[in-house]
Amino acid sequence: MRPSPPSLKTNTVNRYAAYIHNDLIPALGAVPLERLTHDHVTQFIQRELAAGRGPVTLRRCVTTLSSALNDARRNHRLPHNAARFAMIPRPPEPELTCWSTSQTSAFLRHCHAVEDPLADLFELMVCTGMRKGETLGLHWADVDLEARALFVRWTLVSVDNSRSMLNAPKTHGSRAWVALSTRAVDALQRQRRRQCRQQVTARHHDNLDLVFARPDGQPLRPQYVLDHLRRLTADAGLPAIRVHDLRHIAATIMINQGVPIAVVSKTLRHRNVATTIDIYGHLTRDAAADGVSATCAALDAADARAA
Repeated sequence: MRPSPPSLKTNTVNRYAAYIHNDLIPALGAVPLERLTHDHVTQFIQRELAAGRGPVTLRRCVTTLSSALNDARRNHRLPHNAARFAMIPRPPEPELTCWSTSQTSAFLRHCHAVEDPLADLFELMVCTGMRKGETLGLHWADVDLEARALFVRWTLVSVDNSRSMLNAPKTHGSRAWVALSTRAVDALQRQRRRQCRQQVTARHHDNLDLVFARPDGQPLRPQYVLDHLRRLTADAGLPAIRVHDLRHIAATIMINQGVPIAVVSKTLRHRNVATTIDIYGHLTRDAAADGVSATCAALDAADARAA
């Protein structure tokens, strides 16, 4: 299991190849590159939509075509990119599923009560806002319990739903230190004791050194983690969520507790604050209302003292 080159993720390369061979070449391969027009691309989009193709998949497919045409432009083979202004219906924004703080607390208590082997994995995700792949790719060498911090150096990705591999984090900014609360430190200490009890073989432990792994030291399968989450959620009587929603829950709790949005953005390691606001804007509006109310109350108190 070796990390892939940092330029393009393995899944991205595979997806590009599938779009090219399964969609773009059959539909547009007979058209000479210099004669490809905006009408060709528009007709392709209309045919795909009429056949029931999802707008998200179609948008990615056309983006692949646009990227290839941009490369042709850079090499002076084309004067313009025929796919640049292609119109594709935007899919509706997905609604975030978030538990309340009390529901999250109940879920974590249930996980520990039944002694689920992934209880501390879920605890760490909620306490740090780490992504699933980052948590599954975390190495003990990147954890400093005394300093109460860990370094996100790897992410575990599933390739073709059949094998796993370590890769670079999602973005350059994702590769960073993450602070650990007391609960997060406790979760990692419990996980270390659990691994010692499992008696992981030295060969696997030395090679991978994963914080969360199977008894033989090999990476956990993402589907295995999802199955555990679904079962534990149902047993606890809570609304169904995805594993990634634990990251949203972490952000929601921070914002609801009055943590400044810039600090939340830094904690989640978003590219910039605008990304955080785009995702959690519905929560920041409530926080903004609290902020202006506090200003109003402060001014009113000052007026009262002056009177």
